[in-house]
Amino acid sequence: MEEAVHKLLEAAVKEIATSGSNLQELDNLRIRYLGRKGELTQLFKELGRVPEGDRPAAGKLLNELKVELENRLSAAVEGAKQRLLEGREQFDVTIPGRRPLRGRLHPVTQISFEVSKIFNSLGFEIVEGPEVELDYYNFEALNIPKDHPARDMQDTFYISDDVVLRTHTSPLQVRVMEKHRPPLRIIAPGRTYRCDSDATHTPMFHQVEGLMVGEDISFGNLKGILTIFVHQMFGPDVALRFRPSFFPFTEPSAEVDIECVMCRGQGCRVCSQTGWLEILGSGMVDPEVFKMVGYDPDKVTGFAFGMGIERIAMLKFGIDDLRLFFENDLRFLRQF
Repeated sequence: MEEAVHKLLEAAVKEIATSGSNLQELDNLRIRYLGRKGELTQLFKELGRVPEGDRPAAGKLLNELKVELENRLSAAVEGAKQRLLEGREQFDVTIPGRRPLRGRLHPVTQISFEVSKIFNSLGFEIVEGPEVELDYYNFEALNIPKDHPARDMQDTFYISDDVVLRTHTSPLQVRVMEKHRPPLRIIAPGRTYRCDSDATHTPMFHQVEGLMVGEDISFGNLKGILTIFVHQMFGPDVALRFRPSFFPFTEPSAEVDIECVMCRGQGCRVCSQTGWLEILGSGMVDPEVFKMVGYDPDKVTGFAFGMGIERIAMLKFGIDDLRLFFENDLRFLRQF
């Protein structure tokens, strides 16, 4: 038994020494020598064959071998771990850490929030609705029947004959008026879609639709509300004008121009030398729209307006290409 113990210890010491810093190999040696089916366990099973008088000495010898192997393996593992740590790049915990990059609101989101804040302060409530819209709400209920030439003004994404991606947020005019009686004062910001793509148009863009309905609402109320909006958005010294236009769901209708923010009305490439920039469309709600929602046009009047958020952002920030908003170039976005 004594000879077997010495051979086992000699072989184990040699293998531990040659394992180096290989932790997996050291763990394999532990299992091989000290595991439940290991070589030391086999020697303990041989105790039954040792003469009874020699068993105490043999048992003591085996226990000493077990302790010796455990100590040598533990020391080898600790040494291997230390050598691995010393081989790694040292880290100085006193060095200040790198600040994480901070996200910023997209310029379109910033302008959308600003527009909403201005109209909220004027008593307008924010409403939302579906982007996949019924043809009825997107066109027919807004006085644009299927054979109306005004449909040619909007290049529409059709999902089916009766379902479209909304081309404006104006359908919410009808949806809200169907469910609520006047007076109403709402704005409807959201994504809209049209088949168009160039420096000033994208297939997906953002609009804010506004609606105010009640008794004795006049074009003067429309002019007053939009004048306040323009002065709060672009500054109190910016001039604006209302220019006659056509929209099928308002009558009379007008487009709102502001003094060119680039040249201050002197004329430049951006404003085509006119000194003016168009920013939104507006008008008094057509009586036919009121009839579609069950309002009596003899008792209530109202106005509506709509603007493109990207258009406002381009003028506010001096951006000349709409596509920059959607390219996600960090060099562009970090400016805002």
